[in-house]
Amino acid sequence: MTSGIIDGTSARAVEPLAPVWTRDQADSASGDLLEMPGISALAGAANVIMQLSLPAVGYGVAESKVDSGNLFKRPVKRARTTLAYLAVAVNGTPADRKAYRKAVGHSHSQVKSTDASPVKYNAFDPTLQLWVAACLYKGWEDMQYLYGDPEAITEEAYQQGALMGTTLQMPRDMWPATRADFQVYWDTTVAGLEIDDTIRDLLLSISKFEFLPRPLSFVIGGYGLFVTTGFLPSEFRDKMGLEWSDRDQRVFDVHNRIARAVATRLPQPLRAFPFNTYLWDVRRRIKAGKPLT
Repeated sequence: MTSGIIDGTSARAVEPLAPVWTRDQADSASGDLLEMPGISALAGAANVIMQLSLPAVGYGVAESKVDSGNLFKRPVKRARTTLAYLAVAVNGTPADRKAYRKAVGHSHSQVKSTDASPVKYNAFDPTLQLWVAACLYKGWEDMQYLYGDPEAITEEAYQQGALMGTTLQMPRDMWPATRADFQVYWDTTVAGLEIDDTIRDLLLSISKFEFLPRPLSFVIGGYGLFVTTGFLPSEFRDKMGLEWSDRDQRVFDVHNRIARAVATRLPQPLRAFPFNTYLWDVRRRIKAGKPLT
């Protein structure tokens, strides 16, 4: 049984699956049921906000000294490494996952709190990795309702969702045993989240795409904030202090219907973009001996 306290947020103890996967079993597991529609990248900023809403994760990013992975200093590279991680976790081979875990581990080894940090954190903390994995999986579910196939949300697909964490250092037995257990973990954790002004300002800046060059962020910042707010679950909107009206929801629904109509008419390679491209790039980098992160 696993349990934990994450910066004052209780995570309900849940029984692991029996038998528990070993690391090799987790690496060799298939993610074939977790198809990620390329259009789901539109919700990327919203998912980042969900992840960073946990104080230890938020401050780990806000205080990180790893400039190469800083969204505001290297936005293109940060987008590449994040989306490549998802592509590898879901559709990569065991060799892809092992290589990416090693690369991410090197970057994470530098992300630790100091005595001056408002909260304690360590990027290797498996409870934090569980939360990040849970956000990624929850985002996958939400995208199935909007752009994918809701019938794809099965217990078997949920079990494959553990790959979102085991591709990092999260032990397989930390993944809640069933989808029902996951919901309890999710609801309990979200209910205890508090976003302070420092992290809220960071998340609003991400929502407005202010990590992009000034002329571009100025033009599309309003759209970014609208779409990001729309993709956020209502609990996160409330914690962020973001307003959302019935009219906003109607416009957002139309936006998604148009996006889905366009996406479903694209050839398969384009429907899978950019995840298929990033997976190809990871394999190219591995073969060439180039850094993955």
